[in-house]
Amino acid sequence: MTTTATKAAAPLVPVPAPAPARRPRRPLRWLPLAPATILLLVFLGGPIGYCTYIAFTDMQLTGSSTTHFTGLDNFRRAFADGDFRNAVLLTLVFTLLSSIVGQNTLGLALALLMRRASAPVRTLTGALVIASWVLPEIVAGFLLYAFFRREGTLNAVLDWLHLPAQNWLYSLPILAVSFANVWRGTAFSMLVYSAALAEIPQDVTEAAQVDGASGARLLWHVTLPMIRRSIGTNLMLNTLQTLSVFGLIWAMTRGGPGHRSETLPVFMYDQAFQKALIGYGTAVALLLLLVGGAFSAVYLRLLRADV
Repeated sequence: MTTTATKAAAPLVPVPAPAPARRPRRPLRWLPLAPATILLLVFLGGPIGYCTYIAFTDMQLTGSSTTHFTGLDNFRRAFADGDFRNAVLLTLVFTLLSSIVGQNTLGLALALLMRRASAPVRTLTGALVIASWVLPEIVAGFLLYAFFRREGTLNAVLDWLHLPAQNWLYSLPILAVSFANVWRGTAFSMLVYSAALAEIPQDVTEAAQVDGASGARLLWHVTLPMIRRSIGTNLMLNTLQTLSVFGLIWAMTRGGPGHRSETLPVFMYDQAFQKALIGYGTAVALLLLLVGGAFSAVYLRLLRADV
């Protein structure tokens, strides 16, 4: 006999979903940078912020003991000041002649020539060029003052060659200080380009020479394109350094004669410390900072375009 038993259906028990896997904690990559960031904010951001505040006041070294907020008055005064506009123009001329053209071109030429020179010539040339670079700016200024002055070395050589001499610091002051900056700062460009040229693969140069490239064609179509990033970096660093040159010009001409070599750093110093107008001088310094930032933005954009 077969017995059929009806069993009640067992209730469905929900199965718990598996717990999501825990993501491994990423290390705090910013933590090692925290001390450097704090130091930059304290020692760089703090002074820049305080100078920005002073630029909008009438602070003076002498005279009034109280400082008042004047808004944009210092900046309006700067753009209406003929001496300020003259300083801006001379700063651009000084930067173009001594940095963008002078140091950059001469540094590249020296680096190219030193690649083909013998070891003793490279050592002697490098020592002479770098010696001018390591000199303090004020010492280099006095040396070049002695070179260009009316009774200086340059006129003594010209007299010996029976060529007309003149007072270079009076007749061509901006050219004299530009040449002085080229003489002092070319070593940096030479070192940058020497390192860049050493990284060019030898087989690339040899292949170009086999294809018939030589001399100027090899330089223009092979060498310069391969070191273009070094050229951009060198131009940016040289430009920013040249914009801040003060001691060299102050030792040679003090911005004269008649404001004919007064660049923005010299004009700023004259207004802030010679005429005691701290607020106005700081406003000029802030404008100089903006000029440097504009140059940096242009160079960085060009560098990113090459990537």
